[in-house]
Amino acid sequence: MTTASTPKYSSTFIFETGELTEEFHRIDGEIARRAREIPGFLGEEAWHNAETGLYSEVYYWSDMDALKQLVGMDTHQLAKRRHGEWLGEYRVVIAEVQSVYGNPALGIEHAPTPGS
Repeated sequence: MTTASTPKYSSTFIFETGELTEEFHRIDGEIARRAREIPGFLGEEAWHNAETGLYSEVYYWSDMDALKQLVGMDTHQLAKRRHGEWLGEYRVVIAEVQSVYGNPALGIEHAPTPGS
């Protein structure tokens, strides 16, 4: 990560895709954009496993209050209510990060720059 802060929490959304409509992409993009504006957002990464077809999006946070702002976001709540229109099975993992080894920036996108 390019931030000076080690994440304290991560939220991981693992999911199967269904029919991803234009509306899905608009809502998903709005959630991501607004999440990046939450003080305490430290970066994100996304993965796709071609073998299983599963996708994973991981957001890193400085504290639980920041993560709770994402959970309480109106657009996020809308997506949760309507997930069955676009997605198959899913799993959410909220984790407390104990430590980070190696290159902390590897795979991280949209990390805020220090001092921003």
